[in-house]
Amino acid sequence: MIPHRYPFLMIDRVVEIQPDVSAVGIKNVTINEPYFAGHFPRQPVMPGVLLVEAMAQTAAVLVVETLEGEAAGKLVYFMTIANARFRKPVVPGDQVRILVRKTKNRGNVWRFKGEAQVEGRNVAEAEFSAMIMDH
Repeated sequence: MIPHRYPFLMIDRVVEIQPDVSAVGIKNVTINEPYFAGHFPRQPVMPGVLLVEAMAQTAAVLVVETLEGEAAGKLVYFMTIANARFRKPVVPGDQVRILVRKTKNRGNVWRFKGEAQVEGRNVAEAEFSAMIMDH
């Protein structure tokens, strides 16, 4: 549903979706993630910006599902990121549940609130907007 591929696909699957409302994605974090080689070799931590990217990818699936055929061949580009907070490190073995809610859309601009949770605890959150564009 989205064009992202390894090594930059940050969600493994979408487990819940309410078109035009919300989506829930899952990321199973493994020690084999390419960024762990350098972030950090002795104490691997998933970079916070990649948690925000996982939120954006989950939001992109929501957009595609909402627009159905209208979204074919289009890309979803970040426009803004605000109020990003990182509450707890995400490490290998964690399963991240990514919750995204649409807060507004006008034309090809969409706004979202996202949260990342591990074992029911909030590990990251952000508000962001994206533009749907032809590629």
